[in-house]
Amino acid sequence: MADDLQRTLGKNLRAFRDAEDLSQEAFAEVLGVHRTYMGALERGERNVSLRSVEKIADRLKIEPLLLLSDNGRSG
Repeated sequence: MADDLQRTLGKNLRAFRDAEDLSQEAFAEVLGVHRTYMGALERGERNVSLRSVEKIADRLKIEPLLLLSDNGRSG
């Protein structure tokens, strides 16, 4: 289950980044994280805290649950 959520988060982040036509590096800058961390998030390799999800969602100006939903941007 946790791996599924990590992959869903990654797919949704990638979809948001693609929608904004941003490089991974530029998107990481928008979110206030390092490029390598961004890559690991998109690949579903990082186990992020709920607080981190909230911070990312806040930067994207969306509800946090949208990042964890199969019906997010990747949907």
